[in-house]
Amino acid sequence: MVTKEIIKQVPKVELHEHLDGGLRINTILELAKKQNVTLPSEDPQELYQWFVRGGKQKSLTLYLQPFGLTTAVMQTREALERVAFESVEDLASENVCYAEIRFAPILHTNNGLSLEEVVQAVLDGLRQGTRKTGMPTGLILCAMRNQSPSVSKTIAELAVAFADRGVVGFDLAGDEIGYPPKKHIDAFQYIRSKNFNITIHAGEAFGVESIWQAVQVCGAHRIGHGVRLVEDMTLDGSKIEDMGLLANFILDRRIPMEMCLTSNVGTGAVKDYASHPFPIFFRNKFRVFLSSDNRLMSDTNLTKEMEIATEYYNLTIWDLEKITINAMKSAFIHHDQKLSIIYDVIKKQYSDIRSKYGILN
Repeated sequence: MVTKEIIKQVPKVELHEHLDGGLRINTILELAKKQNVTLPSEDPQELYQWFVRGGKQKSLTLYLQPFGLTTAVMQTREALERVAFESVEDLASENVCYAEIRFAPILHTNNGLSLEEVVQAVLDGLRQGTRKTGMPTGLILCAMRNQSPSVSKTIAELAVAFADRGVVGFDLAGDEIGYPPKKHIDAFQYIRSKNFNITIHAGEAFGVESIWQAVQVCGAHRIGHGVRLVEDMTLDGSKIEDMGLLANFILDRRIPMEMCLTSNVGTGAVKDYASHPFPIFFRNKFRVFLSSDNRLMSDTNLTKEMEIATEYYNLTIWDLEKITINAMKSAFIHHDQKLSIIYDVIKKQYSDIRSKYGILN
């Protein structure tokens, strides 16, 4: 039995966390006051309920609405730096030992900041957080599907320009329906020509074709969500009887999929936790791991995601360790850095915790 006490203590790796989806309520209140941004409520509890209502009601429209507000209060260097710093603090407080945080720089230029100033402010905040907590981080820059491909190319170039300063990857986010990733092929070709890292939101609101394009056309090294890959499988309960070419390719090539349980339920990508395909992927050796996506809007964090997974999918502490190692293997950092965290932090701490609680098997 993996208890909440144990889950709180185990080391964790967070690879799919949106900066504008994890703000503290008090920070939003203070930043809104400074920047004259109107809030739906100035009562902390009422405001929190407004942010989480979309996920609770399983309404994608309501789930996405609050992002307009969080990005509105993140339009100054000070605000961006603070939010990034607090994100590291919050993740480190639940024993996350490495995190990659993502955001779309173009959404933070409304008040005149340049794209470079936006990225530098976030990197400064992350760096301050690392100095305080010791938790290393990487930053992923997102382009948005609904914007011009020329903007995506600019963000790709920006990501590569900051590759030696803490940016570790490039992502395509936003509405999948009507905005296929291949429209942004110039951006992806640029990233690939520079030997840089790609993760793409795919297979969340759209099916197998979206995942296929992300992998085969755009060259994704990781898939954000990917739950619809189950449509390329023939299942007998939780057992896979047969798989299509794409599912086999992703399994054989060890292409990681960033699983966000609560977010997927809250946005309607899956019906409920019990029907989420995560345990199917995990039990059949796909390289999957758990992520938070948006800690505020989904009313979650990586600790809660692990608690949910142990409750619904009967995961053991060995399973949690495997998931954490899967994540670390999939991180967009150099191989020697991954090995150092896997052996010196993750394996060591899991071993110590098993010894502490007398867990033998």
